[in-house]
Amino acid sequence: MTRYRLLADALSARIEQGLYRPGDRLPSVRALSLEHGVSLSTVQQAYRHLEDQGLAVPRPKSGYFVPMTRRAPALPNVSRTPQRPVEVSQWDQVLEQISNAPSPDLIQLGRGRPDISGPTLKPLLRSLSRLSRRQDVSTLTYGSIHGDPALREQVSRLMLDSGCHIPADDIIITTGCHEALSAAIRAVCEPGDIVAVDSPSFHGVMQALKGFGMKALELPSDPLTGISLSALELALEQWPIKAIQLTPTCNNPLGYIMPEASKRALLSLAQRYDVAIIEDDVYGELAYHYPRPRTIKSFDEDGRVLLCSSFSKTLAPGLRIGWIAPGRYRDRVLHMKYMGTGSTAQLPQMALAEFIAGGHYEPHLRRMRAQYQRGRDMMLEWIARYFPTTVKVSQPQGSFMIWVEMPDGFDSHRLNRELQQHGVQIATGSIFSASGKFRNCLRMNYAAKPSAQVENAVRRVGETIASLLAEHD
Repeated sequence: MTRYRLLADALSARIEQGLYRPGDRLPSVRALSLEHGVSLSTVQQAYRHLEDQGLAVPRPKSGYFVPMTRRAPALPNVSRTPQRPVEVSQWDQVLEQISNAPSPDLIQLGRGRPDISGPTLKPLLRSLSRLSRRQDVSTLTYGSIHGDPALREQVSRLMLDSGCHIPADDIIITTGCHEALSAAIRAVCEPGDIVAVDSPSFHGVMQALKGFGMKALELPSDPLTGISLSALELALEQWPIKAIQLTPTCNNPLGYIMPEASKRALLSLAQRYDVAIIEDDVYGELAYHYPRPRTIKSFDEDGRVLLCSSFSKTLAPGLRIGWIAPGRYRDRVLHMKYMGTGSTAQLPQMALAEFIAGGHYEPHLRRMRAQYQRGRDMMLEWIARYFPTTVKVSQPQGSFMIWVEMPDGFDSHRLNRELQQHGVQIATGSIFSASGKFRNCLRMNYAAKPSAQVENAVRRVGETIASLLAEHD
C-alpha cells in the first residue's frame, strides 16, 4: 500500500474512533509530515483521498476539518409542469442575468462559467499566442463552413469516450454550443411547432424557441434520474411534438445523469413516434466518475439524434467553439449555420486542435473534474451550515452547478435584488422554465476554488433567504 494511503487510513481510524470530532481542525500538512516522516506532497495526497471519502473538508487558509454531521438537505421536488405547450417568456430576466460583466465588486454565483484560472490551460494560451504571431494569413481568412479539419478529427476521437463512432466528416464546428443547439432546432422544426423539453431547462434553449416562434412542452424531471418517460409518452400521444430537447448528462441546472436504460428507452420512444432528439452534452465530460456516461447519440442507429456540445464549459467560454453531430439532418444544419454565422473563427479552432493533439486536454479534464467535485462537496457543506433547514438541494453528479428549492411562495427575484446590493448575484429559478415556474428556486455556481470570499457570499445568500422567509412567518 502506498504511503499516502497508509496515512489516510490512520487519519480515518482516528476520526472514526472519535479522536477528531465533527468540526474539529485536523493536523496541518507540515505537522503530519514531521510526525510520520513523509513528504508534504504525500500528506496532501492523503488529505485529497480523505476528501474523496467525505472525511475531510478543506477551508481556505485554515487547513482541513472533519465535516459537520448534519442532516443532508432533502432533494428538490419532481417538477410540476403545465402539461400543455406554452409560449416562452422570461426574456427580460434572462437579459438581466447575462448583462453583468465580470467585476471584482460582484460575486456571480449565478453564471454558468467554468474556472479558467488553472495552470492546465497555459498550453492553450501558448498555442493562441504562437499562432497569432505567425505571419500566416490562414488564421485571418474564412475557413470551411464545416470547420477546421484538424479540429473535427480531434472531436471525432474525443467522442469515442461517450460511446460514439462518428467520422470527422459528419461533424460540424459551430460558434459555441448555443449555435449548435439553435441550428439543430431550426433544422428539424418550423415556427409554431412544439418541442418537448426537460424542466427545469437551459434558458438559452428556451429563448431560442421563443425567437423562432415555437412552443415548449415542459416535462417533469426527477432531480436524480431526469425526465419522466411516462410523461413523455403521454405527451407524444397527445401533441404533435417535432423534437425532444434535453441535457441528459450532468444536467443544467439539476446536475443529474440520466440512467443508461432510460436513455435507451427515450430513444425507443422517439423512434416509435418518429421525432428528433436534440441532445445537449456540453457538460458530459465533467461527470465525476470515469468512464464518462454514454450519450443517447451512442445508441442512435437511424440518425435522429443531433448531438451538440462545445469547449465552453470544459475549457473556456471565450473560445466560442462548439460542434454538432447532426446525423440525418446534416444538410439542413449546414444551411442553418450558413444563415447564422457562416464559418467559425479560424484561430481558436487551430489552437484547440493543437492543444488536444498535444495531449493537454485529458489532464485538464481530470484536474477540473476533481476540483468541481470538491467544490460541490464544499458548497453542500456551506448550504447545510448557512441555509435554513427548509431548503431542498440537488446532488449534482457532474459539472459545477447546484439547484436550491425554497418553500412555495418564496420570491427568488426579490432575493436576487437584495443580494446585488451586497455584491452577490444568483440565477433566479424562473429563467429555467418556459412558463416562469420555479420562482421559489435558484441556481448557484461552484466552479471557483473554495475561498473565504465565496464562502461569505454563500453565507450572505443563506442569511438573506432566512430573513425573507421570516417575513412570511
